[in-house]
Formats: sequence, structure tokens, C-alpha cells
Amino acid sequence: MENKSLSEDLERFSAQKIGKRRIFISGIAGFLGSHLADSMLSLGHEVVGNDTLIGGYKDNVPAKAEFHLIDSNDLPAMKRISKGANIIYDCAAIACEGLSVFSPALINRNVYMSSLTLMTAAAHNKVRRYVYCSSMARYGDLKRVPFTEDMECQPYDPYGLGKYAAELQLRMLSEVHGFEPVIAVPHNIIGPRQKYDDPYRNVASIMINLMLQGRQPIIYGDGDQKRCFSFIQDVTGCLVKMGFQENVVGEAINIGPDEEDSYVTVNKLAAEIADILNFDLHPVYLPDRPREVRYAHCSADKARRLLGYKTQTTLREGLSQMIERVKARGPKPFEYHLEIEIDSDKTPAAWKNRLF
Repeated sequence: MENKSLSEDLERFSAQKIGKRRIFISGIAGFLGSHLADSMLSLGHEVVGNDTLIGGYKDNVPAKAEFHLIDSNDLPAMKRISKGANIIYDCAAIACEGLSVFSPALINRNVYMSSLTLMTAAAHNKVRRYVYCSSMARYGDLKRVPFTEDMECQPYDPYGLGKYAAELQLRMLSEVHGFEPVIAVPHNIIGPRQKYDDPYRNVASIMINLMLQGRQPIIYGDGDQKRCFSFIQDVTGCLVKMGFQENVVGEAINIGPDEEDSYVTVNKLAAEIADILNFDLHPVYLPDRPREVRYAHCSADKARRLLGYKTQTTLREGLSQMIERVKARGPKPFEYHLEIEIDSDKTPAAWKNRLF
């Protein structure tokens, strides 16, 4: 649940104060989309969305939301179901950076092309505002951290390239067709409802699922890659504001913690989860994955200035909530549900040999 101070801050965007809006959310059964749908419904707005359930769970979808089991690449369907929307949130994506090197067509069909299709539907239906959920993968392997929004984007893998290409398309189409573009750049988001039986993404969820099965986590490389992790409710509050505030139109905004103690290694992440679970940790180390960025850390200064962003939840608090959710649902076998399009000697053994 959102904390009290955040709920009070978002109250100014309630339907009672600004009028009821029809909000369209792609990827509504996913982790991010379902939490955003909850926030909008709690403010009294109407919510409709679509999903393929590739990366989410049907029971994530709020009961009061209008749900369509439709692929975002289906243009006629997307035109039909997004009709009448005032604001679109583009949250759908197969967010697998590592896999994108080995399944580039699959990933970009469900990152770049799916977003371009939804943008086309938005322009056709004269949607007022389009909030695109991009990724810090847009920055690539820049050697200077933290990443700031004014840095030149240099995507380092097909997933990051697809995300950034979609941003450029959004800016181009919005100029021609007159809708308002806003680009959210969340850090690695964690929290309850994240898919935890997917071997290709969501490192914290993978580790939790493995440890709850009494199995050691698998770490690529030496584990000293560094990341920041954003708790879901700290992100959704900013996303709500991005749908309504005028000062964000045309902006790309990093969202996530940038405090020094929030920037942790993958080894530290595993140790934190193990400590919460009282698990005897002895990670299994495998070779580095190709084109994995070593240091990825964004500044949140712009989000603080434009959106009043605050880090409300510590990494340990967020991981604890995730663990309770997975415990409640029960640990699951990993589902190798995505095709590896390029099988070579560089393909990670964890996927080829189904080691998770």
C-alpha cells in the first residue's frame, strides 16, 4: 500500500478534483502496470488495459479495471480498446536485457514494435498525453555515473536500443500529431507482484525464488556489478504525477534512489536476501553475460525538482515485502517460456542447461 504522505500528495490528482479520466495502461497484468492501475483506481479514475500475460499474472489485474487479453502489436485491436482514453501509460515490455542479445527479434517485437503500435493507436484516437516507461538501459555503458538525463544515450544491448528508439519515435510522432509526450526512466524496480518464475529477468525475484527452494543463487561474473533498486510504490507515485502535471511535458525523467547506500553490488543484493531469510549463502558463479553493463546508477535530481520524488522505502524493506509475497504464493519452478533465437557458445549455460 502507498504510504500516507504519498497518498495525501497524490490526492490533488483525484477524480473529484480534476474530473474523472479514462486511463489506458499497456502491460496491466504486469508488475508495474498493475500497481499503477491500483493507484489510478484509488484516485477515482477509470482504468482500461491490455496484456498478453507473458510477463505478468492475471490475478495482478485489479477487479475494477477493464482488462483485454490482447497483444500490443495488434493495431486494429489497440485502436479499439484505447479509444476514449485521455492518458496512455506504456508499461508493456519483455524487459530482458541479457536475453535481448540472444533473442533480439523477440525482444524488440515486444519493446520497440509494440510501443510503436500503441503510439499509432494513440495518435489515431487523439489521446492527450502519452507516458512512456523507458529504462535506464537507454544510457548503456557510460563510464561516468550517476547517469543524468542530459547525457548522450548510448544503448549497449538490443533491449536498450529498442527502448531508446521508441523514445525517439514518441517525440517525432507527438510533434506531428499533437499529443504530449512524457518519458519515465525508472531504475531497477522491485516489489510484490514481480514475476519470480522467469529465469531471464528480475534478479532479486530470481534469488528469492531460489533461496526459498533451498537452492543457491546464480550470479554472472564476479557479482561486483552495481545497481540501484527502486521500490514499486516510490515509482508509481511519480508516474501518476507524470500523467497530469504540465511541467513534465516533453521531459525524460530518471526515477529511483540515488543515495550512496542504495548503490549496491549483486553480491550485496544476494547477501541482503540471504540475511532476511537466514539462508546459508554460497552463490554459484557463472561467466559474465555478453554486453552486461557493469555500473548503472542514475541521478534523481530532476525527479526531485519536478515531481517531488523521495526514496520512501529502503532496499531491505522492499526485499522483505517481496519475500512475504512469494512465500504467500509459494515458490515456483522456473518457466523457460521465451525462445532463444541465437543459440551459440556465448549463450549463458544457465539458460541452455536450465540451471535455475
